[in-house]
Amino acid sequence: MHLETIVTAVVAGMIFARLAAELWLSSLNCRHVRAHAGNLPPAFRDFMGQAAYQRSIAYTLARQRFGNVEAVFDAMVLPAVLFSGVLPWTFHFFSRELGQSPWAMAACLFAVGIVLSLLSLPFDWISQFRLEQKFGFNTTTQRTWWLDRFKVLLLALVLGYPLLVLILKIVAWTGPWWWLWDWGAVVAFQLLASVLAPVLILPLFNKLTPLPDGPLRQTLLDLTRRTRFQAKSIQLMDGSKRSRHSNAFFTGFGRFRIIVLFDTLVAQLSESELEAVVAHEIGHYQRKHIPKMLVFASVSLLACFYLAAVLVRQNWFYRAFGFAPGNIAPALLVLALLAGTFGFWTSPLINWWSRRFEYQADAFAAQVMGQTRSLVGALRKLSQGNLSNLVPHPIYSRFYYSHPTLLERETTLEESLNADAFEEKL
Repeated sequence: MHLETIVTAVVAGMIFARLAAELWLSSLNCRHVRAHAGNLPPAFRDFMGQAAYQRSIAYTLARQRFGNVEAVFDAMVLPAVLFSGVLPWTFHFFSRELGQSPWAMAACLFAVGIVLSLLSLPFDWISQFRLEQKFGFNTTTQRTWWLDRFKVLLLALVLGYPLLVLILKIVAWTGPWWWLWDWGAVVAFQLLASVLAPVLILPLFNKLTPLPDGPLRQTLLDLTRRTRFQAKSIQLMDGSKRSRHSNAFFTGFGRFRIIVLFDTLVAQLSESELEAVVAHEIGHYQRKHIPKMLVFASVSLLACFYLAAVLVRQNWFYRAFGFAPGNIAPALLVLALLAGTFGFWTSPLINWWSRRFEYQADAFAAQVMGQTRSLVGALRKLSQGNLSNLVPHPIYSRFYYSHPTLLERETTLEESLNADAFEEKL
């Protein structure tokens, strides 16, 4: 058997193995959720009625069914794109019409990415205007939704296309060590985008206004001072323009850092609960979760670029997908298309790490507040308001969830004020 045939079989096998795993995990979770659908578990009776619980069950199952359809579609499209010959034909067309300069090859990569993103548009639309609409979350209009997609396309053209050109030019400039230089360029771009996002990108999609003077603003400013968290401002974001889901986050670095509160969150929570939520976000900063994740992401990216450097020297890798060896652009595209398939199998480890960070940020918030009731109250309201799955199957949640379940967080929060016991548990 030729090596190219083996590669084709392995890649196709991994794509369908991922689909099988996704469908099995989904089935496992759905059965578990249905088994707990009859009666509201005692742990949730203090803050949720039976009707709200049944609604969260229905939302969970509806999203699960929709996700299954999307997973099957993706698993059909990806092998078709990789093995039908459409990619070699596309590269041949661009090479014939535009040549093989970095600008032309980047245009080819960009065009393929746009076409593939168009295939996912119907799912995005149905999710927003059918599923989210059915459960009362959608507040966006057709005009806003399509305008958002147009803005994303423009950003990809203004920022993504030049980055693709730079990546391909670096290959030509730096020889065998191109992968190291490309890694540095991409990391630098990501850091620059993180700095500019709150100033240039976020305002393109949402209106940010300073949190009005009043008791809430003063409480949050006092919180930033006593936690030594430097923030340029506290901004209110019109999240209700698109959805009734709520959130809070901080973005940017140094003097560009801002705290962002969804207007839906401010309407939903009390002052002390909002303070606890912001304290949780500050906890991520104080426990250095952001730089840890950035370092991990950078090291992972470096490993990916090194793997790409190894594979692009193998003629069998090109031939397995129908390309003639030589041009690095199609090899990079194939690897980018397969990144999700390979990354799927590492997601449980990454999510385990993320859940540890969430526990630590919860503990920080409890210790800063001197009590747990504010954060517990906020988590309960957010879970109920967002129709979160309160009874996921343990295997499903361990595989997919980047945050612990509500019950896990409440249980661990009770131990968080005892720092020694909490650290021993983690």
